Amino acid sequence: MIVSAIQMVSATDLQTNLRAARELLAEASGQGAELAVLPEYFCLMGHKDTDKLRVAEQPGGGPIQDFLSQCASDFKLWIAGGTLPLATDAQASVQTRAFNSMLVYNPGGTCVARYDKVHLFRFSHGQESYDEARVLQPGRQTVTFDLQSVDGNSYRVGLSICYDLRFPELYRAMKADVLLVPSAFTAVTGQAHWEVLLRARAIENLAYVMAPAQGGVHENARRTWGHSMIIDPWGQLLGQRDQEGAGVVMAEVVKARLDANRARLPALDHAVAVTSPRRAGA
Repeated sequence: MIVSAIQMVSATDLQTNLRAARELLAEASGQGAELAVLPEYFCLMGHKDTDKLRVAEQPGGGPIQDFLSQCASDFKLWIAGGTLPLATDAQASVQTRAFNSMLVYNPGGTCVARYDKVHLFRFSHGQESYDEARVLQPGRQTVTFDLQSVDGNSYRVGLSICYDLRFPELYRAMKADVLLVPSAFTAVTGQAHWEVLLRARAIENLAYVMAPAQGGVHENARRTWGHSMIIDPWGQLLGQRDQEGAGVVMAEVVKARLDANRARLPALDHAVAVTSPRRAGA
């Protein structure tokens, strides 16, 4: 199965970002991709946290959701829509909070999965400070979906977003063959931890990892790390964008490679449930 991780440098204007995303999805489709994954916040990197609320959509319809559905149908792609803000209150005319959600569309344009980001990012480094909990509401459950590939195999695909990457228990719980990690890592945390965390999740779960990212200097002056990559179940890099700027990373997911790695190192079958540690002397 040919897959694509898409890197963007999203702007503060929704329509500008949707046009850029469509061009990149077309490029991925033209190179034979069956599954394409957009980065976190592909639709908007605002000047302030509350800008997300301005474009938040009710689940089931809206310009961003319609865009993803149309692209999936037009390009005959499975598309994982990075993230977009979804309303938490169906009755409110003005949203005060939103979910940071990844929606997955099949080649017919139907939404088949939704994952709301569970772990909300908080980070402070000099003049750089983030706290997603100011406007976002966390999700509460893991999500997977089954992708029936044209190669004749079915793949269980697990959904996660950015900061989730630091919580390995989330990934083990999904028991997935392919793990998606659309992200917008900061330049500081990305340079320090991005690749090693991604390779660790691939190795621990003996799974493919697709990690599309924001990468470059944005209109809001934020700098994201980029280095979008795809990793195999043995932790080997299959493809990486080693520069800033928009682009696509292509690779092949091979069921035989997945099965071979899990057969020679059956660590997933060796997991043991452990109890909480007992305090010495108790």
